[in-house]
Amino acid sequence: MKGQGYVILAIVLTILISIFAVINIEPVQVNYFFWSATSPLILVILFSVLMGGLITAGAGMFKIFQMRKQMMKLEKEHKLYRERLEKAGITPPVIKEETKEKNVKTVPKKNN
Repeated sequence: MKGQGYVILAIVLTILISIFAVINIEPVQVNYFFWSATSPLILVILFSVLMGGLITAGAGMFKIFQMRKQMMKLEKEHKLYRERLEKAGITPPVIKEETKEKNVKTVPKKNN
């Protein structure tokens, strides 16, 4: 069901972009630093949108990379603390698997 929504959204966006392309075919002059070029307005707009998307995706990938790196660091730290707890003879708390409610933490009985 979720995939159908994406297909419908893609079709609607394709139709809108096609209409937009037919409306904006006038040639425009684009001035770069040392030269200029003439191209249809729709190409200038689509290229700008594409570059904005690529820049946004690049920034997003960078953030994901940072978060994965932090997650690996925290997992190592978590493993280290678990090992320390086991060496001290303390049973770490157990977290129940996800249920319909939010995660429920249970506290184990103390070892006497």
